[in-house]
Amino acid sequence: MADYKSDYLQEVLETHRMKHVNETLEQYRAKRREIRDFLITEYGTNIYEPFNSGSYKKFTAINTKFDLDLIAPFKYSSFSTLESMFNDVSERIKEAFGVQAVVRDQGVSIGIVFTEDEINIDVVPARETSKGSFDDTHKDLNLHKFDGTGYLKTNIHKQIDHIKSKNNERRVVRLLKIWKSQKRKEYKSFFFELLAIKAYESTSPTGNLWNQFSTVLQYIVDNIEKDTFKLPDPGNGANDLINTLEPYQKSLLRSDFELMLTNIGSNEKQIEYYFEKNEEFSEEANNNSLSYGVAGASPVSTPSSTQRFG
Repeated sequence: MADYKSDYLQEVLETHRMKHVNETLEQYRAKRREIRDFLITEYGTNIYEPFNSGSYKKFTAINTKFDLDLIAPFKYSSFSTLESMFNDVSERIKEAFGVQAVVRDQGVSIGIVFTEDEINIDVVPARETSKGSFDDTHKDLNLHKFDGTGYLKTNIHKQIDHIKSKNNERRVVRLLKIWKSQKRKEYKSFFFELLAIKAYESTSPTGNLWNQFSTVLQYIVDNIEKDTFKLPDPGNGANDLINTLEPYQKSLLRSDFELMLTNIGSNEKQIEYYFEKNEEFSEEANNNSLSYGVAGASPVSTPSSTQRFG
């Protein structure tokens, strides 16, 4: 039996797939290869092979807002401190690419935005935790925090493996990222990734896309503000992602999702308010059609002031 909400969410996901921007994506890949080759040339035997990470590597990217991540793993003896590593990489990138790009230090990465085509590449300098340790199976890395709060130990390979082959979880993560982008929310994508995976582990959602997605939302509503709730980084169990949210942010997130469930439950067309298709790639828009298996369907309007939306 067809379900309007599930069919609509599937269409939203389809219009946000990366396959629609293959030409642009190849330009991104070319810039990333250029930066990768630059780092290898600059640092020679002091650096291991840079590798790809981020949402594209994890198959959770959406085509309306994305970048490509490049991890630059340095040998333990290459720099005396993580700060000197970060600063040196930043300075060399600015010298090499500063004319054609805006380069900025941010979090644990160096953001490079090429001004002509707005291609965004994030380089994450990292150093192995002890001499030769990156050749071992655990591949732990230490990252410098640009804000001066110290360093972050993580394992990018474990983070990637954590979501590997989790196709249902990936769909939910992409929906959460679409909502976050369209509603201008500031939550980290990695936070949503861990949240979706934990929800699936705890509730084992079944059924169509809407049934699974709403189960995840309800899990978040029921648990996000609990003092005992944790979201450990699979790359470092001591790094709890729930701590990246202030109490008021947890409360707002719970309220947002609770209201979403309530309003869509009372009027399924409200799902169009919460999740907009990328009309540039909507076959429905090209055909000037408004049919998702619901006869006489019409565009949804923004909720009135009598309805509470987060």
